[in-house]
Amino acid sequence: MNWEKLLSLKRYGDQTIRRRIDQDEARLGFEVDFDRIIFSDSFRSLQDKTQVVPLSKTDFVHTRLTHSLEVSVVARSLGRIVGKYVIEKYPELEEKGFRSNDFGAIVAAAALSHDIGNPPFGHSGEKSIGEFFLSGKGQQFKNNLNPKQWQDLIDFEGNANGFKILCESVNNIQGGLRLSYATLGAFIKYPKESLPKKPSQHIADKKYGIFQSELDFFKELVHELGLKKRGKDTNVSFSRHPLAYIVEAADDICYTIIDFEDGINLGLISEDYALEYLINLVRDTINTKKYNSLQNTKDRISYLRALAIGNLIQEAARIFIENEDHILKGDFNHSLLEKCKYEAQINDIIKLSVDKIYQSKEVIEKEIAGYQVIADLLDVFLTAVNNKHAHRLSNYDKLVLMLLPDKYKQTSDDLYSRILSICNLVANFSDSSGILLHKKIKGIDLV
Repeated sequence: MNWEKLLSLKRYGDQTIRRRIDQDEARLGFEVDFDRIIFSDSFRSLQDKTQVVPLSKTDFVHTRLTHSLEVSVVARSLGRIVGKYVIEKYPELEEKGFRSNDFGAIVAAAALSHDIGNPPFGHSGEKSIGEFFLSGKGQQFKNNLNPKQWQDLIDFEGNANGFKILCESVNNIQGGLRLSYATLGAFIKYPKESLPKKPSQHIADKKYGIFQSELDFFKELVHELGLKKRGKDTNVSFSRHPLAYIVEAADDICYTIIDFEDGINLGLISEDYALEYLINLVRDTINTKKYNSLQNTKDRISYLRALAIGNLIQEAARIFIENEDHILKGDFNHSLLEKCKYEAQINDIIKLSVDKIYQSKEVIEKEIAGYQVIADLLDVFLTAVNNKHAHRLSNYDKLVLMLLPDKYKQTSDDLYSRILSICNLVANFSDSSGILLHKKIKGIDLV
């Protein structure tokens, strides 16, 4: 892989080449990507989607929106550090107009959208959609779909749904948000289709990132970017865009440190544990005098959090730079933080977070409720759109269809497309809007 192709400014439908040297510095194409994402409906829905604790009413707990903004900021810093190194190593890039800040702009946009396809109710939202088809009412569709289409559904993946949102043509709007190919490449953590499942231990094979519905455009995208083919035979699998490692690292840094901080603020993790675990991450850089001058635990934790994030940014950048040749060859098969000197401390924090936060009673109770909400919504909407296609609409179905946003009212002749469209609809609900609609279709709290 080579950086000039990887930094492609091309957008869906372009008939002429976009050269970096011709870009308006006041309105750089990579920065336009950020703007298009932040003004999109799907991004706004993240303000009421679970990051750690579903439906939390406290003002200090992160949502998917605040998490995405923070990941974007961390990614931008990381990208700029890496960009400075790459531009110095490959001076021909600067001759063609590329700048170190371009790398920051690309990964900032990709990171901003990294959770845009995630369903409500946290990671249980993905699992509940998958289980609706694997063991719920959605089992009825299995024999009418091919194996890869079926795997897309039973292993429903927020990353693939995010790619669909960013590039899907809907209602004569071609190419979705029409982001630059460089940003789309950096967005895709798992550049493969759903089957075969985990064919290797490579980090890019951990999950999948492309539904069958976006396969044709994905093939065009990876060809333009020059990503390395990895899949055998006709299976679609490619090496990551190098900047996808940066986006992943930014996400890893934020959820490790900031989810931990949320757990502290919610009282799920004791302050003694919090200070001990965070200090272990910053022993080499902490200003003891400044730390001891802070008067309360909240200020101390905030200071340690900021210092920890700074340390991890420098570490992730160092690992990327040291392994840039392997990354370009597609041979680097770990996340950046897996190779950093703080790996043991990170794992300690994650282990405590799983025990005290992710598996806390409050989280589990609300995730259980989310399973039922998502299953019922999928059932009602899928029944209505499939009955419409079969010309056997009931009066109830007609009322349900009236609730659909315009983009979902045109039903496809293809069963897989109809099903995936409704999955996308349900995944786009926020936690609160999903619960509210569920109450309405169940006739709850109408009086």
